Amino acid sequence: MKRMLTILALAFLVTAAMPTVASASAKKGQKIFKKKFRKKCGFSGVRFARNHTQAEWESIYEKGKFQKEAKKICPRLKVEKIKNKWWKNVYQFTYKYASDGVVPKC
Repeated sequence: MKRMLTILALAFLVTAAMPTVASASAKKGQKIFKKKFRKKCGFSGVRFARNHTQAEWESIYEKGKFQKEAKKICPRLKVEKIKNKWWKNVYQFTYKYASDGVVPKC
């Protein structure tokens, strides 16, 4: 029993000591869209995401043209005011709600 507790405590310490990696999420991307994109675009994030399929969004993102495409869809958007670390989250959001992706709950 003592050995089991020691192993669990050690595992907990190792896990706690590891640096946390902030991964991109669609939920964060949705919040960013609401705060930074919505007023400039004049429409919802789902409408923005439905401009392409998941494969198209993936291709655009991998080619490094995601910001350019966002500006094309939403011309009044000031791309330079969006932090670089936010783009991956916005991409995850657009990928999830793409025209062939998840249908949002209303």
